[in-house]
Amino acid sequence: MKKVLFLVVAVLSLSVVFAQGKAPIEFKEVKHSFGKIKQNVPATYTFTFTNTSNTPVVIENATAECGCTTPEYPKGAIAKGASNKIKVTYNAASVGSFTKRVTVRVAKVADPIVLTIDGEVVDAKATAKTGK
Repeated sequence: MKKVLFLVVAVLSLSVVFAQGKAPIEFKEVKHSFGKIKQNVPATYTFTFTNTSNTPVVIENATAECGCTTPEYPKGAIAKGASNKIKVTYNAASVGSFTKRVTVRVAKVADPIVLTIDGEVVDAKATAKTGK
């Protein structure tokens, strides 16, 4: 009886692991570098993805690690084979280097997808004086 119970638990565990395997959406890229951007001039990048599964998928949420970064993501179902976008905007308020992450959670998928933006915010007044 213990062997049968163990076998049932093992099979159920494996089916859960395989069901939550590969993410059903594939991003063209998951990292973007802005390079140098001017202070107080928001910088936006649009990450493009495709639903690579055989069924529609839903993005449950896309959350940034801080209030300085704002993600915008599609709220409805994304048809199989369809492409869509997640727009990420960084407010560029503070001078200096930055790396920010946006965590994307897809319904019925255990592991999130992490998008990353980075760059360096430079003082707008200093760049105006030097012309760079």
